[in-house]
Amino acid sequence: MSTGKINVAVENIFPLIKKFLYSDHEIFLRELISNATDATTKLHHLSSLGEIKGDLGSTQIEIKIDKKGKKLHISDQGIGMTKEEVQKYINEVAFSGAEEFLEQYKDTAKDSGIIGHFGLGFYSAFMVSEKVEIITKSHKDRPATHWTCDGSPEYTLEASDKETRGTEIILHIDKDSKEFLEESRIKELLTKYNKFMPIPIKFGTREETLPLPEGAAEDAKPETITVDNIINNPEPAWTKKPADLKDQNYKDFYRELYPMQFEEPLFNIHLNVDYPFNLTGILYFPKLNNDLNIQKDRIQLYQNQVFVTDNVEGIVPEFLTLLRGVIDSPDIPLNVSRSYLQADGAVKKISNYITRKVADKLNSLFKKDRKGFEEKWNDIKVVIEYGMLSEDKFFDKAENFALYPTTDGEYFTFEELQEAVKEHQTDKDDKLVLLYASDTEDQHSYITQAKNKGYKVLLLNSPIIGHLIQKLEGSKENVSFVRVDGDTVENLIKKDEASVSKLTEEEKETLKPMIENVVKEGGYTVQMEAMDSQALPFVLTQPEFMRRMKEMQQTGGGGMMMGDMPDMYTLTVNTNHELVGQILSTKTEKKRERLIQQAVDLARLSRNLLKGEALTAFIQRSVELIK
Repeated sequence: MSTGKINVAVENIFPLIKKFLYSDHEIFLRELISNATDATTKLHHLSSLGEIKGDLGSTQIEIKIDKKGKKLHISDQGIGMTKEEVQKYINEVAFSGAEEFLEQYKDTAKDSGIIGHFGLGFYSAFMVSEKVEIITKSHKDRPATHWTCDGSPEYTLEASDKETRGTEIILHIDKDSKEFLEESRIKELLTKYNKFMPIPIKFGTREETLPLPEGAAEDAKPETITVDNIINNPEPAWTKKPADLKDQNYKDFYRELYPMQFEEPLFNIHLNVDYPFNLTGILYFPKLNNDLNIQKDRIQLYQNQVFVTDNVEGIVPEFLTLLRGVIDSPDIPLNVSRSYLQADGAVKKISNYITRKVADKLNSLFKKDRKGFEEKWNDIKVVIEYGMLSEDKFFDKAENFALYPTTDGEYFTFEELQEAVKEHQTDKDDKLVLLYASDTEDQHSYITQAKNKGYKVLLLNSPIIGHLIQKLEGSKENVSFVRVDGDTVENLIKKDEASVSKLTEEEKETLKPMIENVVKEGGYTVQMEAMDSQALPFVLTQPEFMRRMKEMQQTGGGGMMMGDMPDMYTLTVNTNHELVGQILSTKTEKKRERLIQQAVDLARLSRNLLKGEALTAFIQRSVELIK
């Protein structure tokens, strides 16, 4: 057996780094500013340890465009580099000065906010540049140095006359990247990636008008001064302790994150944990509609205040991607280019923590102000129901605060609901029957009929309710959900004396084939049922199981391919309705068929199923019957 060391030919790998290290070339500015931030953070840390004496002076980062010279300058007043450090950190590909610093000061710098890890960020400069210069002077009493490279493995290193501490990187922008010489483009990138970097970033200047002093003359003119244009907020709300923030601070920060969003959030959740991982952030519950997709990708992921992505699937549970806000953690494992998450056990732990924190907040809000929670329910229910469906741990916690509203505006927890209906909403096996509506307009007649009997009708209208009902029925004993226009209520709930049929069995046997002969083209299954005499003469219902499975299949899932199956309806004949008795006693076949067809069309109309030619025929027939 032989061993050896793999050699990497720089002339081959360098072009690959330039072209393929980062999926998007605009990332170069984020990486170079991150390096400048690290250099400044190191300076502050050494000063705090007493290794650097005296006033540090200005430590801001500055971005300047030289459009005429086709150059972009990134300058800092950070720790700087000696000639030897340039050779070590710049000329050795993938040698991380940040990692070395953290190792050297591991007892004090762990939480210092150092960003770099891979030692590759600097090379992103060559994705947009035909030449890159570094002019740097160390905080140590050493000569400044000037490094130049044209994107090949060849470089020059010489002395510089730079007198102030820090580093300036000069990018000679290539002809294919001229967009990065435009002020609007650079401002866009600074806002996107560096809006909350921990070191002030200057980009140009702006005019500022000073307020007039007290007692100034009426004709006095306010003084206008030129000030540095700092484009970032180095101390965003999520970096502060919750105890130091008020409601208005959270609202102001929401406006800072989403300046084009005019509606205020309903409430927020401040995340702040330092063991077994570091994570901070603020999540906001906006007003949500029932669309599960349009609202996604509004949570921003940061690492040490450096923007990474707004696609947080993996780190944030799927159901919480409907929220908005910020998550920041140095412990989130990213790929080399810091553009997406890598699979890691820490990700699952963080995801579980966020789920638990959100559930605890919702439970606290419910207990503290139930009325206010009920008022917000329609705006937040889709998140809670989605969470109950997709996360078992959240499902268990949601038992305490998930609400089940009725069409009368009452709100019940599941436990309260069971107690409220147990006396008169049970089937022949003493199983609770929970009636629900998904559309109060379309199902109005069915809701009215159920309420007239004293039944409570829930209003469950989110797009995933079919899936959630399946889960609820599977986890609860002796409970079934039935949509109010599904299988007839009389067929499900224990019958009483009022449910006795006015027709004899012989009369039913005579009437049924007459009706089946008229409706055979509709494909309806006909059944005879004793119902409330105030109900329609004919009622169209769908088998609960078949209807629910079709809906679930259409929203993803259901386990059966039912999306292409025709809708199946049962035509229930109300044997206690006066018109049904009249149909039976009618001697003329043509008149009897017309009455049957009219009653069927009334049932179809009540379900919005009567359209086109059939609707026109119904209207004409109605006019004839009135005559």
